Amino acid sequence: MRDAFAEALYQCAMNDPSIYVVVADISPAGSMTKFREQYPDRFINVGVAEQSMIGICAGLALRGKRPFAYTIATFALYRAFEFVRDDLCYQNLPVTVVGMGAGVVYSTLGGTHHAQEDIAVASAIPNMQVIAPCDPPECVEAVKWCAQQVNGPVYLRLGKAGEPTFTQNAGPWQFGELRYLRGGGDLCIVGYGPIMKQAAAVADHFRDCRRSVSMVSAHTLKPFPALWMVDLLRIHREVIVIEEHAPQGGLASQVKQIAWDIGAKCKLHTFTLKDEFIHCYGTHEDMLERHGLTA
Repeated sequence: MRDAFAEALYQCAMNDPSIYVVVADISPAGSMTKFREQYPDRFINVGVAEQSMIGICAGLALRGKRPFAYTIATFALYRAFEFVRDDLCYQNLPVTVVGMGAGVVYSTLGGTHHAQEDIAVASAIPNMQVIAPCDPPECVEAVKWCAQQVNGPVYLRLGKAGEPTFTQNAGPWQFGELRYLRGGGDLCIVGYGPIMKQAAAVADHFRDCRRSVSMVSAHTLKPFPALWMVDLLRIHREVIVIEEHAPQGGLASQVKQIAWDIGAKCKLHTFTLKDEFIHCYGTHEDMLERHGLTA
């Protein structure tokens, strides 16, 4: 997903000289090398100064530019939170804050690198929009949208590398909507981000058990596609929500609220990260297993 993001942004920048990238201590910028070498005047590395990264992006936006602030998710959002809130959201500036390696993808680096409550944090800020693509092609579509939108700030939540593709047979990506990756009439599995790999394994299991299974990407977390979710809850007899996020403030809690408000008749099961800092240093799968998130 990281490489898909970098290539998509580079392609957008070829046709739009207002696109800038401001990074914080990503050196030598890894997947951003192509952009940095081709457009050095539009690439800024502030070093370990995430607050400056956000402030510079705000200034660029006020000058009519389309800046992307890009670094590891915990540092992009948490370390610079006041600047994200006051410089970007309070002024409603069209800046995309890109949180790479969200969830517990950085499994070997400990809790300082785990963005397990980032959607709750970002969604709580007025004017902030939140997008979390489930695979590299969906990431490309999200980047294209972010490069053109003028609604206001966006938190773009990305995985890191190695995510499989699920959207090859899906309908078009649309901001603010749910996206059906598979269609079924009995059971629906909803998720977003890299954990859709586990969601697909669960869907395959139930399909083998002769269940009619839908699989849905909830790529837009704010503004939440409530009307789409209402339809989903009413159409299916059973709904499973799987997300790599804390129990509070993410997809699961929003689906529960809507289900309660409409008096949904379906069975609803939610699976999230635990409300804990778990001291496990292994693979991403190892970390998810410690949180109880296995297929």
